[in-house]
Amino acid sequence: MSARKVLSVSLSSERGVKKPVKELKLNDKGIIGDVHAGKWNRQISIIDISHINRFKELTSARDTEFGEFAENITSEGLNDINFQTFDLLKIGDAILEVTQVGKPFHDQFRELGNYVMPRVGIFCRVKKGGTIKAGDKIEHIPKIYKAFVITLSDRASSGEYEDRSGPKIIELLDSYLKKSGAKYQIDKEIIPDNSEKLIKIITKAKEDKYDIIITTGGTGIGIRDITVETVQPMLDKEIPGIMEMIRMKYGQEKPNALLSRSVAGVIGESLVYTLPGSVKAVQEYMTEILKTMQHLLYMLHGIDAH
Repeated sequence: MSARKVLSVSLSSERGVKKPVKELKLNDKGIIGDVHAGKWNRQISIIDISHINRFKELTSARDTEFGEFAENITSEGLNDINFQTFDLLKIGDAILEVTQVGKPFHDQFRELGNYVMPRVGIFCRVKKGGTIKAGDKIEHIPKIYKAFVITLSDRASSGEYEDRSGPKIIELLDSYLKKSGAKYQIDKEIIPDNSEKLIKIITKAKEDKYDIIITTGGTGIGIRDITVETVQPMLDKEIPGIMEMIRMKYGQEKPNALLSRSVAGVIGESLVYTLPGSVKAVQEYMTEILKTMQHLLYMLHGIDAH
């Protein structure tokens, strides 16, 4: 594996080909003096020299100059990384966050910057400003998605019966995250139906920046069902449509599904879902929740994935 480093840095005040410069100075808006600077998620573009060389092989193209693919950073040694959105790159004293990963290119090409860069390039935004120059080492820090599954049940917490809904959520989350190619960790806890304990766990998960918090149990109308009235006041924003759709979809055939009081929303940087306590309901709810989870994470962190 080649050392991961910067071969060249380039910028331009206009769209299109960029010109090599001695260094790039970064602030929270991107590269100072570059046309793509601004409060958005594609402030900086990176392309690996291996892709440029491959392009020239397939097209018998003339030699190209650094910056000609509209890239700000021409790198070496990044071609073996399966980049994911939210990965970090530490370059010099700056830190970049990956916001979009190009798709593999085919044997047919159009003009350089307009075709190749969107397909193999990496687009980033600045997490920490600084200076980047040729020769700087590049450190890849993969995003690790963190999920916390909380089962609320007096009997399961006391060992009277085995928790089955929590493990089912973990199984479905594990399958979903594994397919995405992301790195992840899933933590779990079983607690009694107790508001104070639930608030403490969720508050700690928020502070630890868990991406996903899912509870199971306590969404009914029994005297010990306290999950919804505990979680709902903690939400910074509620996302009512998900749970409304689930109740209507499954309630058409099984009216009892309409009785769940489940809610979804955002607490800090965490997506929060409160699910019923049955395995069957967990399967139904997770089937629908997972369809929008990635998009919600993008929205939560200001990434336009349309």
